[in-house]
Amino acid sequence: MTDTDEGMVLCGRGLDKWYGAKHDRRQVLFGVDVDVRAGECLAVIGGSGSGKTTLTRVLLGLESADGGSVEYCGEPVRGDVARKLRMQSGLVFQSPFDSLNPRWRIGRSIGEPLRMHHPDWPRERVAERVAEVLEMVSLDPEMYLNRFPVDLSGGQTQRAAIARAIVDKPKVLLADEPMSAIDVAARVRILEAFRAIRAANPSMSLVMVSHDLGVVQHIADRIVVLHDGRVEESGTTTEILKHPCSAYTRSLIEAASMQA
Repeated sequence: MTDTDEGMVLCGRGLDKWYGAKHDRRQVLFGVDVDVRAGECLAVIGGSGSGKTTLTRVLLGLESADGGSVEYCGEPVRGDVARKLRMQSGLVFQSPFDSLNPRWRIGRSIGEPLRMHHPDWPRERVAERVAEVLEMVSLDPEMYLNRFPVDLSGGQTQRAAIARAIVDKPKVLLADEPMSAIDVAARVRILEAFRAIRAANPSMSLVMVSHDLGVVQHIADRIVVLHDGRVEESGTTTEILKHPCSAYTRSLIEAASMQA
């Protein structure tokens, strides 16, 4: 890793991705370059079908690229490095029920990654960490540890899912449209939870996938705009919001303004 790469956690270069076979084969990523640095929040935005989720899955080694390369802390993402990346990543999905077992109490679901990755930890240490992350997302452990997902509102369930994603202190946290299925009032609490998590984990990288600039403007340090699988533009949040270069980006900003 060179001096200019210091602090780089993920680096994707020339990423291509295809889906399907033979006549149904279609390309969804076209030579995408993207960087994720330690301690920053990178928002990947764009409309439906722009390639946002595919790009982030390729970056985290959940899918392989058909062209280009991905590096994690300066090493190619394959073999042991890919396994290490998966171990050191946390995932938050659009639906919290993709993360939480409906038959398990909240405390058990949140603590499961610790029991898997640290089988030697005593029960008390796991319980202490579970309570810590619940408080970080503003859920009182005494009230929520023994509840089931069905007993929580959508926003509360998503915050519990976020707690599960961060319980083992990931180096990279991917949040894929974490607020699109949540009502407006609950989104504020979720944004507050992400801010608290970043403050408590200043070296953790957060990758936020969203179609909504109105959300990412409150948390992102940098933005990558995807359109039909290509990078439309990228830059700091201020640069993108105040001085967009692309007509497509301007249309996203206008749409966010209309929804505000």
